Amino acid sequence: MAGASRGVGRGIARALGEAGATVIVTARSSETGPRTEMRSESIEDTSRAVDAAGGRGHHYLCDHTSERAVDELVHWALRRFGRIDVAVSSVWGGNEGYDGERYPDGAAWGTPFWRRSAEAFSEFSRVGPYPGLLLARAVAPAMVAARSGLIALVSFGTEEGYLGDLYYDLAKAATNRLAFAMAKELRPHGVTALALSPGFVRTERVCDLGQAGLATESPLYAGRALAALAADPALIARAGQVIHAGDIAEEYGFTDADGTRPARFRIGP
Repeated sequence: MAGASRGVGRGIARALGEAGATVIVTARSSETGPRTEMRSESIEDTSRAVDAAGGRGHHYLCDHTSERAVDELVHWALRRFGRIDVAVSSVWGGNEGYDGERYPDGAAWGTPFWRRSAEAFSEFSRVGPYPGLLLARAVAPAMVAARSGLIALVSFGTEEGYLGDLYYDLAKAATNRLAFAMAKELRPHGVTALALSPGFVRTERVCDLGQAGLATESPLYAGRALAALAADPALIARAGQVIHAGDIAEEYGFTDADGTRPARFRIGP
């Protein structure tokens, strides 16, 4: 579970724990090492949350923008556990430095691209679709050999139109296309790749920015969606799709932490 020290990644790890899974929690933030933006959350916190939910949590400090580090993580996991059934990338550093109004480059959400440095898009790509590719290429050989497995990329659906910010839109579209293209190559080998689209999630950062009241769901909602998908024996029929948590909640019978079943979140009119 990549990018699981907080946010949606932590919610997915917890939900997999609810399902009784052994979950390797990975990210850059650790109690014993550096933390992104000096935040309090850590991989150890999430590992304990997996245990509390009924699973078995293990933590591993990893920089998911480093191909070598990701390869070492996967090699360690295969030596330790023998197989990887589900690999999820929830790595997203695009909001680092965002104060609720402006990004570190001084631009606000939706600033026209011609008034903004292109370096911001480079960073969005480096901390979004690229880590998803690194994780997928590292786990794919073992899954192909086993002729089973799920690779899921946490993203946001772009099929209904523009997401309101050019760089964000491109990063999510690239992630969705990555899932689609990987599915084309993996499906003949029995491996499923797809993208998972949560709504406006009540993450720690959203709460810190005072936007909790605007959020539609908790991080656990997307987690339960992923757990339900992973348990579906007919999952490969969804290969390459962007799956919206709110669309499949009733189908699979799961709810959010508070018992509600939020519908798909949509940006704009």
